[in-house]
Parts: sequence; C-alpha cells; structure tokens
Amino acid sequence: MRVSFERTGERRYATIVTLPGRHPRRMDPAPGYDDHIPHDLVHYLTEAVLGLASGVFGRAAAGGGGFTETTEVPGDPRQRARAQRRLKKRESSLSKADRGDMARSEYFAGMCDLAWRRRAGARAPAWADHRPIPPEDGPAIDRILARLDELAPLWHDVPVGGALTFTWPRTAPDAG
Repeated sequence: MRVSFERTGERRYATIVTLPGRHPRRMDPAPGYDDHIPHDLVHYLTEAVLGLASGVFGRAAAGGGGFTETTEVPGDPRQRARAQRRLKKRESSLSKADRGDMARSEYFAGMCDLAWRRRAGARAPAWADHRPIPPEDGPAIDRILARLDELAPLWHDVPVGGALTFTWPRTAPDAG
C-alpha cells in the first residue's frame, strides 16, 4: 500500500492510501495540520516503527479504515450501497481483531508529538506542560523521534500540491 501526505493548501493536508489494483482512498482534510509534523504522519511513523498491524494504516492496508474512495464507484446505487456495507463490515471485523494496536498508536503518537515539540522548541499545548514521558516508553519514543527528526524538514519543504509518499510499512519516503 502506498500512503501519501499531500499538502492541499496553506494550512491543509490530505492523507491518501492506495492499495494495489484499487482506487485511491483519502481523508481530506486530514486532522491536525502542522507546518512541521502533521498528525497523520506521526501516526504513520508510530505504527510503522512499532510494527502495529491493527492501527490506522494497518487497517487501511487490510481494506478497512476511515478513508473515502476518490472516484465514483461504477454501477447502480444498490451496488455502491452494498460495497459501502462490505467496507463497514470489514472495518468492524478489523476493529474486533485489534490487539490493542489502535490504542497503542494513539498513545505513542500523542507522546511522540509532545516529545518532538519539546525537543524542537515548538509550542506544545498548555495541558501537556506537566505530562512526563514514562521511562519504560523511552526507547520506543526515541526510535520514533529519530524518524520524525529526519522527516520534519522534508514535510516542511513540501509545496502546496506536493506530497511525501511512503510504501507501508517503510519509514523512508519513496524516491521521486
């Protein structure tokens, strides 16, 4: 699966997932725009580095997730409705099979976002000022932060209309 983080405006981005042989699916606008590290990119790196197969992107790779197909599905409205029900059923079964990966993804993405901002001197939310990073989470957070440090300048330089694209679960962007 290919995952693209596309800058769609001055303060907007979209997350696009494309499975082989399928139409791209996207979330646009995607949540948590940031000039340096958008929310979904933190999630992507968290899940890829920690090997979380049932998080946002693992579910998308398995045919689920909250991404919307970008082209109109051909056929009659009943066929489209059936396809939408199948997608919801697929996501439901993936949710039930989740081994806690989604919660781990949310937790580590949040902690890494805060840790990265503190380390980079960026502004963190006021509520986060007193939230320490548990020592047992340090090694995992350090691995994710290393990738965030490498990718933040790349995202910052993406122009409107440009994108960073990855092949799931690789943490290095695709060339070109």
